[in-house]
Amino acid sequence: MKKLQILGTGCPKCKKLTELTEEAAKSLGIEYQLEKVEDIKQIISFGVMMTPALVVDGEVKVSGRVPSVDEIKKLIA
Repeated sequence: MKKLQILGTGCPKCKKLTELTEEAAKSLGIEYQLEKVEDIKQIISFGVMMTPALVVDGEVKVSGRVPSVDEIKKLIA
Protein backbone atom coordinates (compact mmCIF):
# COMPACT_ATOMS: atom_id res chain seq x y z
CA MET A 1 0.00 0.00 0.00
CA LYS A 2 1.31 3.43 -0.99
CA LYS A 3 1.40 6.14 1.65
CA LEU A 4 0.54 9.45 -0.01
CA GLN A 5 0.83 12.69 1.93
CA ILE A 6 -0.21 16.16 0.88
CA LEU A 7 1.76 18.84 2.72
CA GLY A 8 0.02 22.19 2.90
CA THR A 9 -1.93 24.53 5.09
CA GLY A 10 -5.25 24.02 3.33
CA CYS A 11 -4.85 26.60 0.54
CA PRO A 12 -6.70 26.19 -2.79
CA LYS A 13 -3.58 24.72 -4.43
CA CYS A 14 -3.28 22.19 -1.59
CA LYS A 15 -6.90 21.15 -2.08
CA LYS A 16 -6.36 20.84 -5.84
CA LEU A 17 -3.28 18.66 -5.31
CA THR A 18 -5.31 16.43 -2.97
CA GLU A 19 -8.06 16.03 -5.60
CA LEU A 20 -5.62 15.29 -8.43
CA THR A 21 -3.62 12.82 -6.32
CA GLU A 22 -6.78 10.90 -5.43
CA GLU A 23 -7.83 10.88 -9.08
CA ALA A 24 -4.39 9.59 -10.16
CA ALA A 25 -4.27 6.86 -7.51
CA LYS A 26 -7.79 5.67 -8.32
CA SER A 27 -7.11 5.59 -12.06
CA LEU A 28 -3.98 3.50 -11.43
CA GLY A 29 -6.05 1.15 -9.29
CA ILE A 30 -3.46 1.09 -6.49
CA GLU A 31 -4.12 0.67 -2.80
CA TYR A 32 -3.24 3.87 -1.03
CA GLN A 33 -3.61 5.79 2.17
CA LEU A 34 -3.93 9.57 1.77
CA GLU A 35 -2.97 11.85 4.62
CA LYS A 36 -3.13 15.63 4.73
CA VAL A 37 -0.31 17.22 6.73
CA GLU A 38 -1.24 20.76 7.73
CA ASP A 39 1.06 21.26 10.72
CA ILE A 40 3.81 23.68 9.68
CA LYS A 41 6.44 22.02 11.90
CA GLN A 42 5.71 18.64 10.31
CA ILE A 43 5.88 20.17 6.84
CA ILE A 44 9.26 21.74 7.62
CA SER A 45 10.50 18.40 8.99
CA PHE A 46 10.22 17.07 5.41
CA GLY A 47 12.53 19.88 4.28
CA VAL A 48 9.69 21.51 2.35
CA MET A 49 9.71 25.30 2.17
CA MET A 50 7.01 25.78 -0.48
CA THR A 51 3.59 24.15 -0.43
CA PRO A 52 1.77 22.28 -1.69
CA ALA A 53 3.98 19.22 -1.71
CA LEU A 54 3.37 15.57 -2.51
CA VAL A 55 5.14 12.91 -0.47
CA VAL A 56 5.11 9.27 -1.60
CA ASP A 57 6.21 6.64 0.93
CA GLY A 58 8.14 9.27 2.92
CA GLU A 59 9.93 10.83 -0.09
CA VAL A 60 9.10 14.35 -1.27
CA LYS A 61 8.26 14.12 -4.99
CA VAL A 62 6.91 17.60 -5.80
CA SER A 63 7.03 20.88 -3.91
CA GLY A 64 5.70 24.35 -4.59
CA ARG A 65 3.41 23.50 -7.51
CA VAL A 66 0.45 21.39 -8.57
CA PRO A 67 1.50 18.77 -11.17
CA SER A 68 -0.88 17.26 -13.74
CA VAL A 69 -2.72 14.00 -13.10
CA ASP A 70 -0.41 12.25 -15.59
CA GLU A 71 2.68 13.51 -13.78
CA ILE A 72 1.25 12.43 -10.43
CA LYS A 73 0.57 8.94 -11.85
CA LYS A 74 4.25 8.64 -12.79
CA LEU A 75 5.33 9.81 -9.34
CA ILE A 76 3.17 7.33 -7.44
CA ALA A 77 3.30 4.32 -9.78
